[in-house]
Amino acid sequence: MGSTVVPNDIVLFNYPSSPFGRRIQWYLQLRAIEYALVEQPVMMPRTDLEKLGVKYRRIPILAIGRDVYLDTRLILRTLEKKFPDGKLGSDKPEQQFIEKLLDKYMVEGPVFQQTAGLVPSAFLKDPSFAKDRKGFLGRNWTPDELDEGRPESLVFVRNLFDLLETTILADGRNWVLGTERPSLADIQAIWPVDWATSMNMPSHVVSEELFPKVYAWISRFQHALKDAAASCSEPVPLNGDEAVSYMKTFKESQQATAEDVVDKHDPQEVERGTLVEMYPSDWGSEHRDAGRLVALARDEVTIMAEGALGLRIHAPRTGFKMTAVEKNAAKGGTKL
Repeated sequence: MGSTVVPNDIVLFNYPSSPFGRRIQWYLQLRAIEYALVEQPVMMPRTDLEKLGVKYRRIPILAIGRDVYLDTRLILRTLEKKFPDGKLGSDKPEQQFIEKLLDKYMVEGPVFQQTAGLVPSAFLKDPSFAKDRKGFLGRNWTPDELDEGRPESLVFVRNLFDLLETTILADGRNWVLGTERPSLADIQAIWPVDWATSMNMPSHVVSEELFPKVYAWISRFQHALKDAAASCSEPVPLNGDEAVSYMKTFKESQQATAEDVVDKHDPQEVERGTLVEMYPSDWGSEHRDAGRLVALARDEVTIMAEGALGLRIHAPRTGFKMTAVEKNAAKGGTKL
């Protein structure tokens, strides 16, 4: 890598049009947390991740040193924890409740699937793209299926805009929690409606005239991002080889933390050191990362991945499965 410096030891693997990737880049930008970026192709293969030995196919992926974090829910929780000064999340229990509800509904719930149904069918006329997304959202995702399902998706997205317009934004507040600046709750709530506005929805269904408060909120958020961009540096561009070289500089001993504990009372009874596979519970489940179990908490699992780099790969337990490849010393393999 020569003299290349990776700010804050953060390397983000992303492509510009990823709606989930924007969540992470927005967060880093609003926090003025500098990082390095390895831009990825929209479709598989992703040779940079292959060089790392990461099998997980979704984007974004974020690495801090040799620790690799999957899924934006876990990535945001991790960034809040590792960079607590100036964090965007609330310390108030009632506001944390709203943040978690938004996370559950906007990310884990049906919102992504329905909003993705607005993607123009022309995107799928490229055979390679259609093949890459086969099985996405639980169907073949052909142009005909996408066109057929678009009215239903429009109904859902219109109701989402209406929900925001007539409840949390109805009193004229600038931000979801009534804060002085965008908070974590705004990032959790705004990403699907911001994405939807790029889909050329019919103006008689969703428009600024019909939902002025939502569109004003989106505009404020975009201005806040521009203001934040003016006071922080652009991401440091890296290629895959540079990312691998950098991550090799971290020794295994630098990774161990007090949080590396396997919960003895976990219902699945998987022991530390068990060889496991970890993968999404829905689409992309054929792409599985294998390694030894390092830590197991209520909603996070960490494995020491197989491969020369010895990466620690972290994933949330919600939306993921972990399957024991070999039996535990005493109790046998189980699924998480």
